Parts: sequence; structure tokens; C-alpha cells
Amino acid sequence: MIDSITSLFGTGNMNALIKTGGAVLTVLLVVPALFKLLVVTIDEGEAAIRTRNGKPIIRRRARPGRGEAGEVVVLRPGSHPVFPILAWYRRVDARVRSTDLPPRQLTGAAGHQHLVHASFDWRPIVTGHDLRVFELDVVNVKERVGNIVGAVLRDLVRGQRGTALPANVDLSAAVVAACAEQVRAACGIELLSVVVTGDALTDGYLLAEAIGGRSVAAEAMSALPAEWGAAVSLVRSA
Repeated sequence: MIDSITSLFGTGNMNALIKTGGAVLTVLLVVPALFKLLVVTIDEGEAAIRTRNGKPIIRRRARPGRGEAGEVVVLRPGSHPVFPILAWYRRVDARVRSTDLPPRQLTGAAGHQHLVHASFDWRPIVTGHDLRVFELDVVNVKERVGNIVGAVLRDLVRGQRGTALPANVDLSAAVVAACAEQVRAACGIELLSVVVTGDALTDGYLLAEAIGGRSVAAEAMSALPAEWGAAVSLVRSA
């Protein structure tokens, strides 16, 4: 038993043991590290664009099935080879996001003031052209889209008659239809919906309207003759 154990530490057996251990360590440590370094995995809900020296790679010529000239190189969800010296990548969150617009006083066609709160849902469009606009051409995407949506919403409310805004589903569809193409061309994103809430959800506005209504009614009562005011009071008490 002792002879068999000591024989394992002979020169030939030791070399074989070292080689086997080195091969095992290579398989367990080096290969996964190289795989992680040379292969990138893009998760669902994400995209990536190839970069070189920190700058996105722009296609110089069109390639059938891959993209047109002037577009960025897009990596979609899945595993892709990367070369740290020649090309790397930059991740882009392609999930839906919501951005609030500041409350605004918008005037309708009849002169009624609407206190409007709104937000819009959007997401980047994963194409070489749109991601180039989204990543390179626009400094602040939220601000630019907010300006476009706010201007369209103002114009639509300006044409509304009466003291009530249309149903949210109708007004949202009208805003999206009016500016979806402009938003994509200017920012490279897809405008999904615009959620509009009006005066009914603003407690401060309701309180101000109630106070204003009471003050107007009081002024009207004071302007009536004394006998008319007494008659109105009797009708209310009845």
C-alpha cells in the first residue's frame, strides 16, 4: 500500500499528474474566461451597437440583409462574438418607458382653461438608422419628444369646444396619430401612447373652481333686489 502511494510521486507519474491537473484547470477556468471575454450575450429587452475606441461603428457601404450605409451596427438579443481590440459594444435599453410632462394650462376653442397633466410611453426602435438617431443625433431624447408631444396636445385642445376634454382614449389616439412619424424621424423612438388627465384629477383645481363658483353666486345674489333674494332663499330652504 505504501509502495503504491509513493510510486505515484515518481517523476513520470508526477509529470502526468501535472499535465492532467493543468488540462482540468484550463477547461474549468481559462476557457470560460475567454468565452466571457470574446462572446457577449444580449438579454431580451436590450440591444447593443458595436463600437470602436468608444465610438459607434458606422457602416460605410450597404450590405444586403445587414443594413444601409450610414447606419450603426446593431446586436440583437442572443450571443455575439466580440473582439476587445478591434470592436466592442454599447448596450441600449429597448424596454418601454414613461415620461411625465409638466402640468399646463391649455385654452380650448371656447376660451375655457383646461389644467392638463400628461405622460407619454415610448421605447427605442431597434434598427441601424433609428438607433443612430437615438444614440448620436439627439442630446436629450425626453426633452425633445416632450416638446413635440406638448405642442401637438396644445393644438388639439385649442380646437376643442366646451368645458370638458374628450375621453382619454380618443385624445391619446389623436396625439399619437398626429406626431408618431415626427417623433420617430426626430428621435428614433416609437411613441406608444399619451396618457392625458384633466381637471377632474386635480384637487386644488376643483377647490379653486368651487370657491370661484360660490363667489360668483354670492355676487349674483347681492345684485338682486331684496325681495328677489328673499324668494330665492325660501326656495332653497324648501
